[in-house]
This record gives sequence, structure tokens and C-alpha cells, in this order.
Amino acid sequence: MGVLIFFGVLIFISFLLIAYFIGIYNRLVSLKNQVPQAFANIDVLLKQRHDEIPKLVETVKGYAKHERETLENVIKARNMYTNASTIDEKLEANNMITAALRQLFALSERYPELKANENFLTLQRRITEIENSIADRREMYNFAVTAFNTAIQQIPEVFVAKMLNLKPFPLFEAEEEDRKDVKITFE
Repeated sequence: MGVLIFFGVLIFISFLLIAYFIGIYNRLVSLKNQVPQAFANIDVLLKQRHDEIPKLVETVKGYAKHERETLENVIKARNMYTNASTIDEKLEANNMITAALRQLFALSERYPELKANENFLTLQRRITEIENSIADRREMYNFAVTAFNTAIQQIPEVFVAKMLNLKPFPLFEAEEEDRKDVKITFE
């Protein structure tokens, strides 16, 4: 009778440990899947911005004939994003596109007729709206990444994460240039 109770308790404890392991496993899988989903939400907007860039470049070309390098940088960054296959590559390409668009929008200050062009203004407004939405979704992505990265470093999840070979995801961070103070001059 005592042996039967002992085996019953052992089976019950084993069942609890297995259920606990399954719970940890499911939580880590859920958190892991939220990261690519959050990035996919950003990717949708990046695709929209990607589709708007050729129209913007064509509009600017007519006015800023001497700004070939700026236009080439925008196209180069766009192509880099198209060829990116990993999240890290897409993050890098996105930062290049943001910097190139900043340069392109700065051209409107040098070309008043461009600044007055309705197509340019519409495209600039559209891309600015997309950029604002991208910023919001970057926050959600970073939240998902932080939740996952924290979970795989905590006990007892760290043991399950190591067994599953789970690695941390990169955060969406601002480029060094974006952290610098902006110079404002009044002429």
C-alpha cells in the first residue's frame, strides 16, 4: 500500500513537472512568434513607403537636376531594402531609407518651386504619415522583443530557452545620426 502511494505521488509530481514545462514552452513560443508578427506590421508600412519613393523621386527629378547623388542614395537605400532577407538587414536598410528621405525632403528648402509642387507636397505628407505609423509600430516591435528577450533570460525559462536554442532578437534602435542635436539656423 505504501509503495502504491509513493508511485502515485511520484506520477503526480512528474505530471506537474511536465505540465509546468509545457506551460513554459508554450509561453516562450508565443512570445517568440510575437516578434516576427510585430516586425511584419512594420514591414507593411515599409512596403507602402517603398512604393511611394519612386513617385517622390520622379517628382523631385524635374526640379533638382543637380541633386543626382541625393536621388541615387534614395534609390540605393530602397533597393537595399528590397534585397534584405533578415530582420537585421531590413533594420539597416530602413535606417538608410530614413536618412535618404531626410536629405530628399531637405531639397525642398533649396528649390522653392519644388516646395510649392502639389505632387511633392502630397507625397511628402503621405510619407510623413507612414513614418509616424512606422514609429508607433517600432514601439510595439521593441515591446515584443523586450518581452521575449527578458523571458529567455529569466529562471526557469532560461533552461527551456537553452534547450530550444532560443536567441535574443535585436531591438529597433535609432541610428547614431538621429541622436545628434539638430542645428537650427535662421538666415
